[in-house]
Amino acid sequence: MRSDFPLLQKQPELVYLDSAATSLKPQPVLDAMNEYYTGFSANIHRGLYDLSERATVAYEGARETVREFINAKQAHEIIFTRGTTEAINGLAQSWGRQFVREGDEILTTVLEHHSNLVPWQMLAREKKCALKHIDVNDDGTLREEQFLKLLSRQTRLLTITHVSNALGTIVPLRKIIQQAHAAGIKVLVDAAQSAPHMPLDVQYLDADFVVFSGHKMCGPTGIGVLYMKERVQEKLELPWHFGGGMIKEVHLKKSTFQKAPNKFEAGTPPIAEAIGLAAAMRYLQSIGMNKIRDHEKQLLHYALKTLGAIDGVQLYGPNNPAMQSGVLSFGIEGIHPHDIAEILNEDNIAVRAGHHCCMPLMERLNLPATVRASFYLYNTEQDIDRLAAGLRNVKKIFKS
Repeated sequence: MRSDFPLLQKQPELVYLDSAATSLKPQPVLDAMNEYYTGFSANIHRGLYDLSERATVAYEGARETVREFINAKQAHEIIFTRGTTEAINGLAQSWGRQFVREGDEILTTVLEHHSNLVPWQMLAREKKCALKHIDVNDDGTLREEQFLKLLSRQTRLLTITHVSNALGTIVPLRKIIQQAHAAGIKVLVDAAQSAPHMPLDVQYLDADFVVFSGHKMCGPTGIGVLYMKERVQEKLELPWHFGGGMIKEVHLKKSTFQKAPNKFEAGTPPIAEAIGLAAAMRYLQSIGMNKIRDHEKQLLHYALKTLGAIDGVQLYGPNNPAMQSGVLSFGIEGIHPHDIAEILNEDNIAVRAGHHCCMPLMERLNLPATVRASFYLYNTEQDIDRLAAGLRNVKKIFKS
């Protein structure tokens, strides 16, 4: 399937190991977006002419594709955003301002990406409420026993990642969500690193909100998804954006709004990007999400064995394919991660180095930074062999 990705065809020597940051795009996604721009590039919903109607059908068809992909009950539970970050910020500004009060508590974890931490810090400051964090063990797994201890009558929201972008840790969410709901607490799941790599069933998880981005799952940038349960939508009075497309009536001093999803999609939406995301989901479904997950487990198993055999390489995280997605963070004793990444780049190996927008997690693990290799459906064991050879070259350079 590597032949489906034009970038890999143009650069066959590239070892791309940064899919946790953004994935490569297959030709069907590019074709779908190009077809919109060259064949029916019009605005949606209100145009009473053929091009607009065709664009509307494609856009709303993309919503139905997303509904099917994540097994939501209703298509109107799918809200298109610019990405995971906008979705979380929007919920903090709308749901958070409406339902969180002074003295309340928001519960999250040390694993979170800054996008699922900073917005709640700002809300906590504004509302004068507390922000609590579930700790991790030294291997980066969540301290589940701490969860119930941190719950209280004041807890209003649990906002939690499904998969750590820095370590690949898979959080066992279903039981945690059930416990939160039993205490009357709403749950937001950051699925940015799980939706591309494993089956995502929102009815099975039963979270109130699930967010993820298109560009990490073979789709375009500038498009993301907020899944919001229908009964939660009905109680949310105000969205976070206002303007055209989301209004029912506007008068000089008063406005009323449409029902979801239009209520939450003000302005011209990312039409081409939604069409591209739907094409990406169809592409992934044609392969099979379980097959993608199995492939990444095999790659991770091989990478743990291969990199772990190199003297001086330190592996971080669970180091267990059953508890970890296709993300492997590591370092080499005495060599800064940035230097490792720069030398690997000279061998045409693309990895990410730094704190991965997870500075609290790095502080908890007493790490200044890590090198992160992240795998996806187009990676092979040969890519890992190239990475291992590159790391041996790094060691040689620093010994000389």
